[in-house]
Amino acid sequence: MPCSIARSLDVIGPWWALLIIRDAFMGVRRFRDFEKSLGIAKNTLTSRLNDLTAGGILEKVPDPNGGKHFEYQLTQKGLELFPVIVALSQWGDKWAVHPDGASFEIIDTRDGKPIPQQMIHDRKGKPIPPEHLSQRAGPGTLARRKRARDAGS
Repeated sequence: MPCSIARSLDVIGPWWALLIIRDAFMGVRRFRDFEKSLGIAKNTLTSRLNDLTAGGILEKVPDPNGGKHFEYQLTQKGLELFPVIVALSQWGDKWAVHPDGASFEIIDTRDGKPIPQQMIHDRKGKPIPPEHLSQRAGPGTLARRKRARDAGS
């Protein structure tokens, strides 16, 4: 599928994967710690970790303390999902909040305060409201259109 959102979801996978990524951002590294944090079945966790590793989101590395254990670390590709995790968390805190309230807040450790709501900004740092955004065909769409035209000629 040419849609970047659909292709991204192919890599990220089911919702368990996003929770694994969230936990990885919060410092969870070992299989048993993911299992304990998420309350996920071992077979499901194994499958999701394998998918995230194959997709280049996580990498499996030897335990820095030695031994036979491994840890999972976010790759650069995985680290770049941080704004997605933050946006989902903030959206959920506003629109899908649990009756008891948010389960956690994302805090800036420099000042101990919750981070501000994410926004899209222009090149000068000014927020851009959704009504001022649009889409246009990208290079992939243009290439597909050209191939279709050439095939039809």
